[in-house]
Amino acid sequence: MISVVILGAGNVGTHLVKAVQSAKNLNLVQWYCRDPKAIQWPVKSIELCHDVKDLKMADVYMIAVSDKAVSELSKQLPFENRLVVHTSGSVALKLLDMKHRRGVFYPLQTFSATSELDFSEVPFCIETMEKEDAKLLKTLATSMGSPFYMINTEQRQALHLSAVFVNNFTNQLYRIAHELTDFKAISFDVLKPLILETAKKIQQTSPYNAQTGPAKRNDQVTINHHLRTLESHPDYQSLYDQLTNSIKNTHGYKKL
Repeated sequence: MISVVILGAGNVGTHLVKAVQSAKNLNLVQWYCRDPKAIQWPVKSIELCHDVKDLKMADVYMIAVSDKAVSELSKQLPFENRLVVHTSGSVALKLLDMKHRRGVFYPLQTFSATSELDFSEVPFCIETMEKEDAKLLKTLATSMGSPFYMINTEQRQALHLSAVFVNNFTNQLYRIAHELTDFKAISFDVLKPLILETAKKIQQTSPYNAQTGPAKRNDQVTINHHLRTLESHPDYQSLYDQLTNSIKNTHGYKKL
């Protein structure tokens, strides 16, 4: 059985606590959080820790804090030569303190306080300095029911950037669409089947082949109409124009 200490009580840390606690072959030794008030989830049979000096022995220590705090927290840990991993998509492995056996256990998924997660749908990107540590993290992911990939720092940072495009930027486009439909008293629910079908389509084909719409068809009449409609929203008009030209360039049309 793998013993685990989780450090951090944000969205990622909270979901990891739930996943580790529910896994049969894992033992959650402690949940560290400097501020006791930060833990919003009802705690049952979990030993809380609020001072790094009180951390107990474990097979792996998972740092799930903000990116800017990862390095400093790893320096504060009062032990050495134990496996310490962070869960960040953008922080380099080498930024963990060298006194530890260092690793990365990055869950490539979006986390929110109000949504439950099926960890069979949460792939973990694993990076370690030692082969034995990689083996342990693979077992850890498997015990949580999650797929895993051996990904180095450069690859992981590229994945994180890609995730920003497919998740954060896409969600902002949803928000804009929500605003535009609200402005005309249209329920955003009308668009939800299209959102689901678009996501479903790229499970079967590439995003390149899945592309549709006026930019793909080089339908300048429709494009011009859309741009005129957005005249009262110059930021959205500019964004529409940039995305349209990106699609045109991808599919062989030059910018007009």
